[in-house]
Amino acid sequence: MIIIEFVAGVVVFATLWALISRNEWWVRCFDFPRLQILSVGCIAWLGLILSSSYHQTIEDPVLFVILTGCLVYQSWMILPYTFLWKKQVLQAHNPDPDNAVSVLVSNVLTPNKNYQALIDHVQKYQPDLLVTLETDWIWERALSVIEDDYPYVVRVPLDNMYGMHLYSRLPLVNPEVKFLLSPEIPSIHTQVRLRSGQLMRLYCLHPKPPTPNEALDSTLRDAELLMVGDHVASQRESCIVVGDLNDVAWSRTTRLFQRISGLLDPRIGRKFMNTFHVNYMLLRWSLDHVFHSHDFTLVEMSLLESIDSDHFPVYTVLHFDPAMQARQIAPTPSADDEHLALAKINAGIMQARREAPRHQRDALMT
Repeated sequence: MIIIEFVAGVVVFATLWALISRNEWWVRCFDFPRLQILSVGCIAWLGLILSSSYHQTIEDPVLFVILTGCLVYQSWMILPYTFLWKKQVLQAHNPDPDNAVSVLVSNVLTPNKNYQALIDHVQKYQPDLLVTLETDWIWERALSVIEDDYPYVVRVPLDNMYGMHLYSRLPLVNPEVKFLLSPEIPSIHTQVRLRSGQLMRLYCLHPKPPTPNEALDSTLRDAELLMVGDHVASQRESCIVVGDLNDVAWSRTTRLFQRISGLLDPRIGRKFMNTFHVNYMLLRWSLDHVFHSHDFTLVEMSLLESIDSDHFPVYTVLHFDPAMQARQIAPTPSADDEHLALAKINAGIMQARREAPRHQRDALMT
């Protein structure tokens, strides 16, 4: 019984701790394992029930009630990412190939040498857009074999685990590499011309996670995501945002990003897409994301087989269909959302200026 109560207490602590509105990694780390916390909590809850049937009473009714409330809360947070919820993105029917766009996003893990596994995925699925993260010069050379099929390429090879590359079969219009908040963290911003001639905007992101060996808090990560969300809202264009955001779909920041940007999440109402960590089946959560404007519907979205990285590749096919805008309601921000987003962006800018070397500060936010 003591063990059951201890486990229940840990679940309660983890649930309540994540409610603290602070950015430090030792607070925000509890945003990630909500599914695991819920699963362990359910086991503890059943243990308390079985123990009460044996003893004819619940020995700690206060703990039982609090645990029950925590399980309800955790369920509410992750339920949208199951088939029990209403789909946020409708399924495409009879998609027009000229208005379809397929995207393969893969965080390759820089030291990984299994280049052929990713090349095999590219040859099998033939995505219109391939976004690679953590790619350095070695990966760039290895992937050069696909460039005959991908004439439009944006290369940002870095050896700091934050390099990225964009390979496209479709024409890219005005592609840019931006370092929004850190001279070490690039992002790719471009327009893409679909086969029909329709232009859409693409953002490829990979901010630092709040971990002891990366960033001690989530301030820069949150600010970068919200800066992009604010830019999306101001442009009012068809767009897709992809990448390893180092945040989970149900976090407060990601949900705020959706409301600020007005973008949809095709996982809502369908299933979990737990992309990390490949090697730990019971400790996986969703770090790699695809968000899009409400003039796209979903053809397909799936995890691909491991390429020996710590992330699974994600393959998504979307269909541009502006007639669906009336049926797919874009999230909208409240006044409080806008004030909070602005505060987080300003906090990120101020922190970036404090942390950047003097000669690099002028290059930021450009």
